[in-house]
Amino acid sequence: MLSAVTDYISVGGNRHPAAADWDSQSGLLAFGADNNVALWDTTDPYHKGVYALLVGHTGTVNAVRFYTCPSSGSRLLITGSADRTIRVWQPSTATSSPRIFTLAATLEGHENSINCIAVARNSGVFASGAADGTVRIWRVVSGDGKIHGKLLETIALKPRYFPLTLALRQLPTQGASQPMVLAVGGTRTTIQIYVAQDVSSDSVNFELCATLAGHEGWIRSLAFTNAAEQDNTEGFLLASASQDKYVRLWKVSPGEVAPRPANPEDVSLGGFDQTLSNKAHVFEASGAKYSITFEALLFGHEDWIYTVAWGPDPQRRQLLSSSADNSLVIWEADPVSGVWFSTARMGEISVQKGSTTATGSAGGFWIGLWALNGEKVISLGRTGSWRAWKYDRDGDSWIQDNGISGHVRSVNDIEWEPNGGYLLSTSSDQTTRLHAKWKQGGHHHTWCEFARPQIHGYDLNCIASLGTSRFVSGADEKLLRVFNETKALAQLLENLSGFTQFSDQELSEPANMPVLGLSNKAMDEDAELDEAEATNGTGGLDAPVSLQIPALDISHPPLEDHLARHTLWPEHEKLYGHGYEISAVAVTHDRTIIATACKASSIDHAVIRLYDAATWDEIRPPLTAHSLTITCLRFSHDDRFLLSVGRDRQWAVFERDNTDKALFKLLTSNPKGHSRMILGASWAPLASGVAFATAGRNKNVKIWALDEDNKTFSCKATIALQHPVTAIDFYPVAVDNHAYLAVGEDNGQITIHKIAVEDFKTNQADALPTLECPSKTINQLLWRPPGEMQDGEAAKGGALKLAVASEDSSVRIYIVNSASP
Repeated sequence: MLSAVTDYISVGGNRHPAAADWDSQSGLLAFGADNNVALWDTTDPYHKGVYALLVGHTGTVNAVRFYTCPSSGSRLLITGSADRTIRVWQPSTATSSPRIFTLAATLEGHENSINCIAVARNSGVFASGAADGTVRIWRVVSGDGKIHGKLLETIALKPRYFPLTLALRQLPTQGASQPMVLAVGGTRTTIQIYVAQDVSSDSVNFELCATLAGHEGWIRSLAFTNAAEQDNTEGFLLASASQDKYVRLWKVSPGEVAPRPANPEDVSLGGFDQTLSNKAHVFEASGAKYSITFEALLFGHEDWIYTVAWGPDPQRRQLLSSSADNSLVIWEADPVSGVWFSTARMGEISVQKGSTTATGSAGGFWIGLWALNGEKVISLGRTGSWRAWKYDRDGDSWIQDNGISGHVRSVNDIEWEPNGGYLLSTSSDQTTRLHAKWKQGGHHHTWCEFARPQIHGYDLNCIASLGTSRFVSGADEKLLRVFNETKALAQLLENLSGFTQFSDQELSEPANMPVLGLSNKAMDEDAELDEAEATNGTGGLDAPVSLQIPALDISHPPLEDHLARHTLWPEHEKLYGHGYEISAVAVTHDRTIIATACKASSIDHAVIRLYDAATWDEIRPPLTAHSLTITCLRFSHDDRFLLSVGRDRQWAVFERDNTDKALFKLLTSNPKGHSRMILGASWAPLASGVAFATAGRNKNVKIWALDEDNKTFSCKATIALQHPVTAIDFYPVAVDNHAYLAVGEDNGQITIHKIAVEDFKTNQADALPTLECPSKTINQLLWRPPGEMQDGEAAKGGALKLAVASEDSSVRIYIVNSASP
């Protein structure tokens, strides 16, 4: 059997404030990635990034929390999704994968999307809030080796609003009862405080005991201080973050506390009149009285605040806030005066903010989390990428560290550089990304995002390589764009990846995107700003952000700041002619002809346009055969034929003119190639003869071979699958007289078929494990070019690499072992 292991997963995080949690015990970060849960080991010295995706949810994952089950001590993962379910994951018992989680329980009850989850340390309960206007209390217990979940109470929020954030913790008590306090915030300007007298039994009853007023916008985040229970003799704090740009601190104290009188000159209040907030709210729990009073107002952010998180050190109260103004701020109280102030600010200064997506600034930071030792923080930004900062004790400053990145919407196409030096991916998130190996030492390498060549204003649909340093892409616009690689990136790839490019094309200078522009423009060297000047913002408000491009002279893959601004490729050419959104593009192996197609509902637009890659002129007339959208274009390995398939259920083969290599003419077509639309096609690697495969919605893959005498292709074999087939690809060379065909289905399943090249019989078919496969439609499959292994013998018994693009926003690379068992 063939064996396959996952070598690389690239995926971005969901932009939801509750969609991630950092396990303080293991350094494991879990975050929502579309409808999956991504696992990232932040302690990995080789920076592998995401090593697994947990598949189970059918909707976007909005809430993620680690949880220790008191009954067993096991560390669980609780996730909530737009599919209205809560799923509980437990560590795998397999010794080979101790850091993989498996689905243990699915909890149902909410009637709308789940927005937030709160857990309380050393308790057997957790709370969930959803867009059905309710908060539900659950108990999780383990027994008989299984995890069980039980709904204890449903709290209907009144007046009705949507909960966006929850905070839950136990109250200190001297008796056997376990009182608990729950803070709820959401689409109102007030915070509701609920108290349960005892959560140790199944008769839990949370009652509303206080409503905290003061904020002027929706409440986005709530967090109780996480000091040990025995340290609560002086009370504990509740931090609340709002869309009004402020953080408020509330103190929960034992006994009845007189409210502090409002003082307009109090620096902790910033001169704000907080008379209403100074009201003391008194409640009782298990016979003891508690008071909630306003403690401090933290101001300094310039936009919505999405999250607040208390530092892990109970002896040092630090608060981390993340905001849409692109900053993370660490707040701390002065030990003498008790006044709260910002001790560190990470992110981007005001002068660096731009008005286009090219700056990567719109939307700011959605999540801010602490590491276990309090010396590292991490944040999720608008682009779906994670940025990390670590504390430098010697310099008493925070330094940006390696993070991870990935697409945040459907990945629609991928393309290998002709020699397999790097992989390009393009997505509905309107970016094109370049992935390459980062070689660390002699035996360790990890795949990373090295560049973001194209940041666009339209969803990107297709891409094709025009050599080692040029590509062409098509989007939801009527034209195609050609981009050239920059000198700085080529040098960086050579230094870190070992990929040396030999190109006749002169490499370009760095690029920038003008405000409100769609085209990346090459810069002159004298237009670059001094790096220090750009960092300090001394260039002035009129200085274009996109000109702040230092050389990529770094010893690690580019950080998110570099990717968003400094790795754009300049646009070289535009190709016009189509009337609707571009649907497919292909390039001959000699890189001389570009074939393109667009979405079409009539014969007039369902044409293939050819362009000369030397002059960029269209080669007329366009090729006609189809009546609906062409979904895939493929040139044969010798560039003799062009194959097209489409939604009209037919395929067509065009033959290249022997004299004029720029001309193609229709050789043959099959109007009834499949009974439903055809979505994928690939040429078979035959030493003699010509054959190709097509795949479609009728759940079949068909292999067609050419009869040279009558110039027709006949069906030689049919492979039946369980689901509609959306992508296929043959490995470019035959191995042991067999061709390897990778097949992707619309449910995310991937199978690899070993086909004899003599009679096209399938000798072996292996399916990748379901948990290793994407959870949504496979949009593209592409084997890594064999490079110097051209004769096939060098690949014998070796490992092949398969890149996969999926609708679940992931890019994956699998290592497929082709050796016989």
